[in-house]
Amino acid sequence: MHSPHFTAESFSDGIAERDFTLGEIPGVLWSPASGADRAPLVLMGHGGGAHKKHRAMLGRAHLLVRACGFHVAVIDAPGHGDRPRDERDERDIAELRRAQAAGEPEAPVVVPYNARLAEAAVPEYRALLDALQELPGIGTEGPVGYVGIGLGMAIGVPLVAAEPRITAAVFGMAWPDALFESAKRITVPVEFDMQWDDDRIPRAASLALFDTFASPEKSLHANAGDDFDFPRVESASAARFLARHLGRRVTSAV
Repeated sequence: MHSPHFTAESFSDGIAERDFTLGEIPGVLWSPASGADRAPLVLMGHGGGAHKKHRAMLGRAHLLVRACGFHVAVIDAPGHGDRPRDERDERDIAELRRAQAAGEPEAPVVVPYNARLAEAAVPEYRALLDALQELPGIGTEGPVGYVGIGLGMAIGVPLVAAEPRITAAVFGMAWPDALFESAKRITVPVEFDMQWDDDRIPRAASLALFDTFASPEKSLHANAGDDFDFPRVESASAARFLARHLGRRVTSAV
């Protein structure tokens, strides 16, 4: 098993940010700068076309660390961020751009593309969890959460289905077509976000996926607007949800 190799460290507003590599996989870990006590870990998955330090990742990570005292980690998905694209990535992305330009449905391209990335990323995230739990500030006994929107959900649903150490998850905003079998195996608390007027991901499909989660505790957050109107308030809701289920107290306004 690889250990995380930390390559850079910085501090700002009470948050320590550490870049690392796990083998050849680049990632970043945010932690409380004090480092005084062990704290739960939250894994995040970024959206399609984004990367580990996309502004959405930075904002959500800072909120989770500052308000809840979590450790938060994310890695670049295959073919994203600092990871090179292979020929299949280039072909799939070119086909997606062609479909978008022609006004054709994106799902026939995005669903298999995301499923292929998830197949590679799930074992990477499980290896990441193994490695981070070796760190003294995290350990093996604390709870673990997951947050994934878009591609992060396409990776996160099969990850949470396969990984018993993850005890609460926030998902949203991804085509659900390839996720139903995994969703049937998820029993941990779930918060699920969707846009009611999404013109890319059919409302009925998102509702069907929510219904499929086997979690005794699950909540649906449906906001008005289309895919690109996803409200920032959901980041605060996710923080409160994870604090409740990972045993932390929210220490600042969210």
